[in-house]
Amino acid sequence: MERPILEVKHFHAWFGTHEVVKNVNLTLHRNEVVAVMGPSGCGKTTFLRCINRMHELTPEARTEGQILLEGEDIYRMSPIMLRLRVGMVFQRPNPFPHMTIYENVLAGYLLNNIKLSRSDKDAIVEDALRKAALWEEVKNNLKKKGTFLSGGQQQRLCIARAIAMKPDLLLLDEPTSALDPISTAGIEELLQELKKNYTLIIVTHNMQQAARVSDETAFFYMGELVEFAPTRQLFTAPKDQRTQNYITGRFS
Repeated sequence: MERPILEVKHFHAWFGTHEVVKNVNLTLHRNEVVAVMGPSGCGKTTFLRCINRMHELTPEARTEGQILLEGEDIYRMSPIMLRLRVGMVFQRPNPFPHMTIYENVLAGYLLNNIKLSRSDKDAIVEDALRKAALWEEVKNNLKKKGTFLSGGQQQRLCIARAIAMKPDLLLLDEPTSALDPISTAGIEELLQELKKNYTLIIVTHNMQQAARVSDETAFFYMGELVEFAPTRQLFTAPKDQRTQNYITGRFS
């Protein structure tokens, strides 16, 4: 059987003395969209940030347990190498304002001083923009700044920037919460295309979005992973009363 892309074992995360993520155990397989949902402050964004070690950038942050990326302990890797393999897309579109669309896609290579020929650069930019469903809209404006684009286009540019590095895993932290409904629908459609090539973990506070886009869903509450199951099963026949209460709106 194929090795899981991500295994989380007895994982805890703290900010100082405050335990934010409590004893999470989770196994993810390739080419799936996994939604992480739960009420505000339940640890879902912290958990996501731990997967590419952004959590440790906060003073007094610490972790315990293991996260294995294709069998390798991420805490034994160089953070730079890890972040090349685990792409991240944030809540608000954040193209680098001083860079062109072309440079934004290549930002990971430029910032890590990875030398490429012009033809390699051109191929990476076109491939990433095509995979992000943006190429046709921007191919004649690659020299314009990324901030020239609409909000939905900027978020797709950020996705192109992440996948240009050919990551194993793509993390998305509420990637549509700052977007209008039409742009949101475009990003959701894009996620279904991207999972052909990547494994995606999306944090969302929107239960309808989790139901629409994901193959599996993890429900977090008070720092605990309460339930992890195929999405249809979790929404129609949850095993834990807390999951049932959340999806029926008894607490938010």
